[in-house]
Amino acid sequence: MRKGILSIGAAAAALSLGLTACGGNSGDTTAQGSSAPSSAAATKPGKIGVILPDSKSSARWETADRKYLKEAFDAAGIANDIQNAQGDKNAFQTIADQMITNGATVLVIVNLDSGTGKAVLDKAQSQGVATIDYDRLTLGGSASYYVSFDNTKVGQLQGEGLVKCLTDKKADKPIIAELNGSPTDNNATLFKNGYDSVLKPKYDSGDYVKGPDQSVPDWDNTQAGTIFEQMLTQQPKIAGVLAANDGLGNAAISVLKKQKLNGKVPVTGQDATVQGLQNILAGDQCMTVYKAIKKEADATAQLAIALAKGEKPSASATVKDPESGRDVPSVLLEPQAIYFDNVKDVVADGFVSKDELCTGDFADLCTKAGVS
Repeated sequence: MRKGILSIGAAAAALSLGLTACGGNSGDTTAQGSSAPSSAAATKPGKIGVILPDSKSSARWETADRKYLKEAFDAAGIANDIQNAQGDKNAFQTIADQMITNGATVLVIVNLDSGTGKAVLDKAQSQGVATIDYDRLTLGGSASYYVSFDNTKVGQLQGEGLVKCLTDKKADKPIIAELNGSPTDNNATLFKNGYDSVLKPKYDSGDYVKGPDQSVPDWDNTQAGTIFEQMLTQQPKIAGVLAANDGLGNAAISVLKKQKLNGKVPVTGQDATVQGLQNILAGDQCMTVYKAIKKEADATAQLAIALAKGEKPSASATVKDPESGRDVPSVLLEPQAIYFDNVKDVVADGFVSKDELCTGDFADLCTKAGVS
């Protein structure tokens, strides 16, 4: 297991043991530069502010993250304010300022880009507000903690998934298109590092042919459709699409449908959205990557609640910020590859309900996939 990566079970264990008020033991990985309230304030917990990035790039932010975070904060009786910047960098900074002005002692952010994120984190720190990078690491930032998934592993699973689906189709020297995430999102860089580590040896050996390779600004699905249409015009014999998430994957599938190539050209995804899972059930998408967002939200909530109570929780992993070189105390969870045969795992975990997934024509497909 790579240094700094926790399995879901290990992460949960670490959190249950580590999220207590900690002393200065040499083995602790406490927040660096955190200005969390002192333990004297523990009798009156502070307020937690959360800024989500948008609702356009992925449905998860509003349908899952908001819900799970609020449930955890409310259950702990902690005042909280969860807002969505809707892709607007100015709004992101304004929301942060308002939260700090309104008494937030902990700020949890999903940055839109590292520049905006860094400005918000640095201002929060200067005013004694503890900070958590949620899902996306802010490069050069000052977050006290980082909670996410092993995003390089996410990309590896996507690369391996595409290889599996092409092998199943007995593809011969397939031309691969890569539809990458936003260039301003560090996670997109990590995903690409992961899937390129799988695909590059295939390109180098001549087993696969490297085709168009382009990033999609702001994870915008409309732009992704335009970009992929141009890719297919440029290279009509594309035989596999490494799409960095389900939204980009669906954009590619919509273009492939126009050419009656859907189901013939394997497409990857990520996030295990209802749309992505339905595309898998229909045979139009070969796989997605499921990230147990409730576990990610719960881990973040435990950290934030401890900070709001004036504690200094420990995290048993670290991630090195490639820009600043700082080791950021972290919790990283393990992603899971999802194919037709294990779509049921996502439903069983409660992330997606059978009622929303198995509608209309998908009812029979759900039965065939063992969804109950």
